[in-house]
Amino acid sequence: MMDKNLTIIVGHYGSGKTEFAVNYAVKSKEDNPKVNLIDLDIINPYFRSRERRNELKELGVNVIESSIKNKNLDLPALSPAINGAINEKGSKTIIDAGGDPIGAKALSRYNNQIKKLDYDMFLVVNANRPETQTVDQVIDYYNKIQGSSRLIITGIINNTHMLKDTKEEDVYKGKKLVEEVSKQINKPIKYHSAMKKIADQINSQSKELKIFPLKLYMRENWMY
Repeated sequence: MMDKNLTIIVGHYGSGKTEFAVNYAVKSKEDNPKVNLIDLDIINPYFRSRERRNELKELGVNVIESSIKNKNLDLPALSPAINGAINEKGSKTIIDAGGDPIGAKALSRYNNQIKKLDYDMFLVVNANRPETQTVDQVIDYYNKIQGSSRLIITGIINNTHMLKDTKEEDVYKGKKLVEEVSKQINKPIKYHSAMKKIADQINSQSKELKIFPLKLYMRENWMY
């Protein structure tokens, strides 16, 4: 992957933002000797990357979370290790940021620090979510995230899904949406992603559309 060493992942609740961030971190380990995954989602109490800290550690991903060591607490206590990871040279650092404009405000705490670096910030879009079903809705959300974080979104990720009921048509539905958004905001589409089964189906059929396959780390089997 040719993305910047510092990559921030943002997206609406239900977009699959954290699932993508975790998979992206695991994939990044193939090309980077050290990978940090910063769990900066201090708003959403569900599906936080810190919940898979031990599993990710075994895969070589260093998870940095809040300084409160109870994963069931959701207090704005941010570890000083975050500053070090953001500036760490020679490492790939991924920030799983809050899933709405309020959550993205946590990024503004590191605004001056991040702006001095060469970074990417990707917006995850699920065209099946009521809040991001139209071009205007996505662009409105895009503007709000940039305003809250005071950082620039540099690319878009299509992660249109319906969990276990996802079909190929969902991916193509999202593709159509993000292509129009990309034209209007003049930002590139960085990835189309889907659960591995769907990704394999599309990748075997299409030479043009390549899907980033996702393993569902964040959901137990009964939740699929």
